[in-house]
This record gives sequence, structure tokens and C-alpha cells, in this order.
Amino acid sequence: MEWEHHAQRLARQVTDPDSRWLGAVAGVPRHELVPRWWERDGDGGWRLRNGADDPGGWMEAAYTDRSLITRVGTLHADHAEAGDRPEGLPTSSATLPSLVVRMLRHGRLGDGLDLLDLGTGAGGLTAYAARRLGARHVTSLDVDPYLTSAAADRLAPMGLRPRFLALDATEEIPGTYDRIIATVGMPPGPGLRPMLGALREGGRLVTTIARTTMILTGWRQPDGAVVGRIERDWAGFMLTRSGNDYPPALAGLFALAREADGERTGTGRYPVVNVDDAWEVRSMLEVTTPGIETDYENSGRTRTAYLVHPDGSWARASAERTRPPTVHQSGPQRLWDTVERIRTWLLSEGGLPLYGADARVTPDGVIRLTRGRWADTMGAP
Repeated sequence: MEWEHHAQRLARQVTDPDSRWLGAVAGVPRHELVPRWWERDGDGGWRLRNGADDPGGWMEAAYTDRSLITRVGTLHADHAEAGDRPEGLPTSSATLPSLVVRMLRHGRLGDGLDLLDLGTGAGGLTAYAARRLGARHVTSLDVDPYLTSAAADRLAPMGLRPRFLALDATEEIPGTYDRIIATVGMPPGPGLRPMLGALREGGRLVTTIARTTMILTGWRQPDGAVVGRIERDWAGFMLTRSGNDYPPALAGLFALAREADGERTGTGRYPVVNVDDAWEVRSMLEVTTPGIETDYENSGRTRTAYLVHPDGSWARASAERTRPPTVHQSGPQRLWDTVERIRTWLLSEGGLPLYGADARVTPDGVIRLTRGRWADTMGAP
């Protein structure tokens, strides 16, 4: 199957003409990394796509700048039957190539530097890095043994044989590296310790923070801390997993949020927003009130947002289009009130202080953010 001109077109789209990554993107047959994938059907579920059944559609999907979902819940597309309809959240994907290239650029990679790609997925970043740096300088890690074995099997015929590790990155990471790029949302606090410990002094870290779109970059100091910033850039990656699937997403609280009246009913100030799509708001919400999970429905003219928190708090805001919503809330915290305070801050100041903030990550994984007079901490005990 002729793929080279598709890959060259993609490379021109996602890199600059003088980019050191242009040749790497153009030289990787991305379709071979994603022979099967999941797509949404018209009813909001998932349907299987098999590239071999539709070579033209396979080339179009693989060499378009888009993410391809390869695993939903515990079911990988490679193991699925045509009639399977998996339920749950996406748990692995082939990340859109432009974002992969951006993360690689943030890594400031150079010849002779050892890279840890944390979050193998379909193997795209691993392949680009191995093509550019040489496979002996690249290690790729994922919690799912199938993902690492499949990526290894698919990269080997390309002449790429980096090292693969199947481990929980929040528990252990063997070896040390000059650069670490995490393409999963890492949790502040103790879950960062293994990654920080695996970064050599003077090495550079690039990671997103769980439940945010913030990209944190920094350099490891002699005292073990990483000092850098929140880039004026953003990315949305799946949460890091410690097992075969994400834990149950507070299903009981979501059921309450959908049906119950709650302890307090009132009228919101702003139109209903899909919090996960309002990236600045979502990121600040995780800084101020970590652990909130969200959901959103758009039915005809009615928009409804749901928020739940592990402490038992929940909120539901619903309204037609841009009208002020009816808000139901319950539990120790008023979650929709928190969202509205952040939106007021955003509107009154013209922006939130997160992007461009200075960041310091202690060896214990605590992230301290500062910008001007504003400061906050993530991951503190």
C-alpha cells in the first residue's frame, strides 16, 4: 500500500519546512500503528473501523491531523468484533500528530539525549522520536502490556527498536533520562515522584497535569526540584491509569446529579457551559477544587452540565441556550458556584493567571504555581 505521499502531506501540514521533525513524520507509516480504531456512531456509541476493509478511509483517517481512539473501557479495537459496542471512556488513542510534534518541540531534544516517552499509546511519539534521535536513545512506557507489545511489533518492521516498559509510572520508573515527555495527564502529588526521580539533573520534563489542559515544562535542579513554567500552549490528554481501566466515575453521584432536587436550588449567572471544553475554566477548577468530574448534555435547545466531587458534592445546571440556568446543588461544596466564580474572574480580568505562570515541582510532586500576586499549590497533602 502506497503511503509515502500521504505521510509527506501530513508532515508538511504539522511541521515547518525547516523543522527537524518533518523527515520523522514523513518517514513513519502511521496507518500501520492504527490498523483498527473506534469512531462515534450516530447514537453516541462506538463503532469499529477496520482499515483493511476500507483502504481509502484508512489512509484518510491515519494521515489526517486527528486523534484516533484505539481503546474504550477495557476493549482495544485490535481485539474487537464488528458488532461490539464498548461502553465507558476512551482509555488509549493515537494522538493527533500536530500535538505530538508540539510536545516533542517542548522537549528540546538533541542528539545523544536519552528520552522517556511516558504513555506509549499507539506508538506515534515513540516512532517519531526514534526516527529522529535513534531508537537506542528512546524508551517508551505504558501501564498496558498490550500497548507496548503491539507498538514494539509494529515499529520493528520500520527498522525501529526502542526499549519498551510495561509499568505503572505512578509507582516505578527504572533508569534515568535526559528528557521525559508525558502524553498522559499526570496527577500532582505522590504520583509524580517516580517520574521526577527518573529525570537526570539538568534534564527537561514536559508533562500535562491531570484534568487540566496545562503543559508544564521545566529543568531538574540539583536539589531534585523541577523549575519551569506553564506554557502558553495547551493539550488535552487522558488521565494516567494504574490498571486496566479508570475507576468507576462516581456513578452514584452522577445519578443524583441527574435526578435529585438537592439541598439548594437557584438561578445561575451565566449560560450553561461544557466545562471540559472551556479549557481555562476547567484547568482553574482543578487547581482550586481538585478531583471534580464533569458531564454535559445538549438536547435540542437545552444544555445541561453536571459536576460531582469525591466528597459527595454534586451540581446540575440546565437552561435553554443562553438563558440563565436553573441550578441544583448538594453536598459540602457548591460546585456550580465555584465554576461561576472562575468565570467572573475570567471576564473581569480578561484571562486567568494559569498559562504563563512560573512552576516549581518539589521532589514530592507538589506543584507551586505563581504569577504576579497570584499563587496556588497542587498536590499538597
